[in-house]
Amino acid sequence: GLHAVLERLGEHWAITDDGLSRNGTWLNGDPVRGRRRLRDGDRIRCGQCILMFRNPADVAAATAVAVDDARPAPPQVSPAQRRVLIALCRPLRDGGAFAAPATNQEIAAELFLSVDAVKTHLRALFDRFELGDLPQNRKRLRLAELAFERGAVPESGDEWERGAR
Repeated sequence: GLHAVLERLGEHWAITDDGLSRNGTWLNGDPVRGRRRLRDGDRIRCGQCILMFRNPADVAAATAVAVDDARPAPPQVSPAQRRVLIALCRPLRDGGAFAAPATNQEIAAELFLSVDAVKTHLRALFDRFELGDLPQNRKRLRLAELAFERGAVPESGDEWERGAR
């Protein structure tokens, strides 16, 4: 499906998302609405695909970079933290353009945990993914984005079954 349009504007490149994509387009972890100018090294996420923009004007020799080869490995997490992470990410995997990560209450209900236990696991995940500097209202979404980007959650399989142990 259509996610966004990349276009050259004079000496610069831009990405435009007019809200036509199901899962939205993300630039360096922020949703793209309208037109945004691209800079060398910007990361673009369309659905499950992550692209790195390389501006030939900024690079001595234009080269293709495989983002999968460059991405950092996901941090080590416990099995319980992994289940919480998958539950957090599920709405983004299954939802539409305006999907948001699962709430603490939704995660607790899915995994048969207390809300306090979910909060404890999320605090540990924020630390493991080094999200301490972000404002509280951005941590959950950024955690989910990094989980997808770094392969900390599977693309498919049995682990996506609700409450999988």
